[in-house]
Amino acid sequence: MTKFIQALLCISLICVGLPGYTQKKQPIAYVDPFIGTSNSRWMLFPGATMPNGMVKLSPDNQGDVWQGGYEYAVGSIHGFTHIHGWTMAGLLTMPTNGDLALKPGRADEPFKGANAGYHSRFRHEQEYASPGYYSVYLLDSHIKAELTATERTGVQRYTLPADSTNRIMVQLNMPSEYGLDLKEAIITKNTSTEIQGYAKSSAAGFNDYTLYFVMQFSRPFTEFHGYANQQDKGDGKEIKGSKDVGAYVTYPTAKPGQVIIRTGISFVNIDQARLNLNTELKGFGWDFDKLVKYNHDVWSKVLNVITVEGNSEIDKKKFYTNLYRCFTGKMTMSDVNGKYIDACENVQQLPPSRTAMIGGDAFWNTFWNLNLLWTLTSPTTVEKLVGTQLEMYEKTGWLEKGPTGIEYSGIMEGSHEMALMTSAYLKGIVKKDADIAYDAMKKNVTVEPANTCGGYPGNPKISDYAKYGYVSTEKGATSKTLDYAFDDWCVAQMAKFNNNIADYKFFLNRSANWKNVFDPVSKYVIPKKDDGSFIKNFDRFSVEHFVEGNSWQYSFYVPHDIPGLVKFVDKTTFLTRLETGFKKSEKHLFAAHALDRTWGQSAEYYINHGNEVNMQAAYLFNYAGRPDLTQYYTRKILNTFYDDSPYVGWNGDEDEGQMGAWFVLSSIGLFEMNGGTSPDLKVDLTSPLFNSIKINLDPNYYRGKTFTIKAYNNSAKNIYIQSAKLNGRVLKDHFISFKDLVAGGKLELVMGAVPHQ
Repeated sequence: MTKFIQALLCISLICVGLPGYTQKKQPIAYVDPFIGTSNSRWMLFPGATMPNGMVKLSPDNQGDVWQGGYEYAVGSIHGFTHIHGWTMAGLLTMPTNGDLALKPGRADEPFKGANAGYHSRFRHEQEYASPGYYSVYLLDSHIKAELTATERTGVQRYTLPADSTNRIMVQLNMPSEYGLDLKEAIITKNTSTEIQGYAKSSAAGFNDYTLYFVMQFSRPFTEFHGYANQQDKGDGKEIKGSKDVGAYVTYPTAKPGQVIIRTGISFVNIDQARLNLNTELKGFGWDFDKLVKYNHDVWSKVLNVITVEGNSEIDKKKFYTNLYRCFTGKMTMSDVNGKYIDACENVQQLPPSRTAMIGGDAFWNTFWNLNLLWTLTSPTTVEKLVGTQLEMYEKTGWLEKGPTGIEYSGIMEGSHEMALMTSAYLKGIVKKDADIAYDAMKKNVTVEPANTCGGYPGNPKISDYAKYGYVSTEKGATSKTLDYAFDDWCVAQMAKFNNNIADYKFFLNRSANWKNVFDPVSKYVIPKKDDGSFIKNFDRFSVEHFVEGNSWQYSFYVPHDIPGLVKFVDKTTFLTRLETGFKKSEKHLFAAHALDRTWGQSAEYYINHGNEVNMQAAYLFNYAGRPDLTQYYTRKILNTFYDDSPYVGWNGDEDEGQMGAWFVLSSIGLFEMNGGTSPDLKVDLTSPLFNSIKINLDPNYYRGKTFTIKAYNNSAKNIYIQSAKLNGRVLKDHFISFKDLVAGGKLELVMGAVPHQ
């Protein structure tokens, strides 16, 4: 780490509070990218990226396994991979020396000798990460590796020892969470300071993509060797192959020295990769430190949107790390000039009104938290996400619920991208193409989908749902009916937004189909057969016929009509069930993993905050006359489900920011039950974790400058709201509107140790 980076990080990350340093600790100082990196997904990594960046340059140390990538508990690293997107990986590099090895090596394989890989051991004491920067000292090769990035380029600085065998490995097949089938690859030496290539890959059974790259070196390398299928082809100019393809360049040195590597990538072609490199690194040259500062400043701008005061330093660490994670999962898929590859593998050009294509995992149930967080803190992100959906519809015919690689992944249930779209229009973030958006959304809920561009768009079995009012057990998961009813609600609201009252009434009426899978006697969701009968003696804790949840959990899953659900079940019964579930789940830290049970078997699991189906549960009390229990249990979850260690972080499956967004919003006392899809844009209130919160609003979208939340007498014991005022006006209920937030102003809460009567 250079003196420049030491100074930069010392001011903002490390040295605050030490003699001579009086500057206030900045939000970026609290981010710890290692939190939750043990037992975590491929997309949750400690390395360098920009907000929603294409490049996610990070160390890896596991094989082709579920939750592959970087595992904090493993003491070795086999390389630094440039892509960490859902079902997507690509372009691994690794500095090394000693005996030649042409494979990364598993953690349980030797680090030296004939059977070794080029992986290396490391110590966490010699590893460091902050937003946009990562460094580690590799013990076996005595090399220090430092990483940073722009949106579409990765930049690395290797400090090499005096060693005649120094080399840098470039591998086009690598271990990843979903595995990678390398169909065709080539690496070409252009000069002694530049190589280029591409890798055509397939993953997860639907995602075919080609990664192109241009890689430049700050110092001339001595030799270029290609290898395929573990065979060194000798010094040359090009290597071609499939399955197992790589190259290495050599740097024999008589004294220690540094090599900087700059890599531009694209999914379009080599020229686009070079364009991305030249455009984004213009003005930086080979100045690694300058780029680190730039990345640091970009992340600071994102994180500084919300400032919090009071409570512990650990809570601030959790807060800003969770906020950071809300912007690391999604992945820019278009180039600097707007070119991208569509789902049918055709080159497309974005119109000037759309600035980026963003891919990623499913939008499934992200409406509860990410919709509010993104619309409140980063409306530009929302515009890009909605623009991506409209672009896909216009170019390839459908919206997409999980557009990783801008493909039709068909992942998860329902089409919850429509909740984000509806919210974006109702909140005034997106103003153009509302008619196109409605046509696209209506297609999702009226047209039975067919295989498109090799993928799976739309809502499968929507024709059965439309005909019978539910999806039977013979046709699909019972939970489809609940997801499709919410989709109908979103389409209804967009119809109303477009003044299409006939469609509004039709889809609003159809959104009540959730009742069709509720047993009228037990008032639980029960799987229903083709003949209209419910499965007899069904175990409400069984996960059979439900997606990543059980009957008990899904019996609270009607996000667009909680008042109707409370009335249907009966208020007293509703509260008794919910409170019993929370009491019995406390010993599990509210992380009862129904997903981890064998299909068809059951266990008495209630609240599962570790998966999206159940993350609204604590806020349901607000709708049944017990806001004090919402305040009690949101605090409990904040304090027990989440921690600040690499080994836990989140007691569940943190895909791309949903659990992180829940922590951020709940700790400032806010939540959206229907994802901002109702005209009133209702926002739930709960007990904030912090005493003072300031939200800096984007003047390009909102007329307000700041919204402040003050929690007086707030403490670990004083968790109950005694009274609330919005801009001096006494609130009689535990809700405000998103319109209140973005108009600017102040919410004042008086806290106490007992529930307000």
